[in-house]
Amino acid sequence: MSIERVQQFLAEHAPETAVTVLTKNTATVALAAEAFGVESGQIAKTLSFRVNDGVVLLVMAGTARIDNKKYKQFFGVKARMLPAEEVEALTGYPPGGVCPFAAPAAVRIYCDRSLCSYGEVLPAGGSDNSGVRIAPQRLASITGAEWIDVTG
Repeated sequence: MSIERVQQFLAEHAPETAVTVLTKNTATVALAAEAFGVESGQIAKTLSFRVNDGVVLLVMAGTARIDNKKYKQFFGVKARMLPAEEVEALTGYPPGGVCPFAAPAAVRIYCDRSLCSYGEVLPAGGSDNSGVRIAPQRLASITGAEWIDVTG
C-alpha cells in the first residue's frame, strides 16, 4: 500500500518520475546502491527524528552523517531518531521504506545540502525494495522540503 501512495503522489506532483520496484532488498544504503548500480552517496536516505512534540524527516546523501552540533544548533534539541516500532505509525512508511513523498501533514521535511553533490538521487519509494530516481532540487520542490546543513 505504501508504494501505491508514493505512485499516486508522484503522478500528481511529478508525473515524469516513477517508483522502481526491484526484487532485491534496498533497505540499507549499501544494498540500495548495489541494487540500483549507483554510488552510495546517491542513495537519499530518509531518517525520522522526534523534535520536541513533532516528527521530522531528514533526507540526506547515503554517505553523509549527522553532525550533532549542527543538528542541535538548527533544531534546538539533541538528535533522537524514532524507535523502529514507532516509525510506520508516525511516518506512514515501514523502516527501510521511509521517504518524503506523501508524508503526513504534521511531519516536517528537510533536505540536507549533502544531496546537492549529485545530479540524481534515489530516495526509497515506500518499501524496502523500491526507489525513485530524481534530481535533488526537484525532490525538495515537490515535497515542500526546507534545505538545511546538518551533516559533516
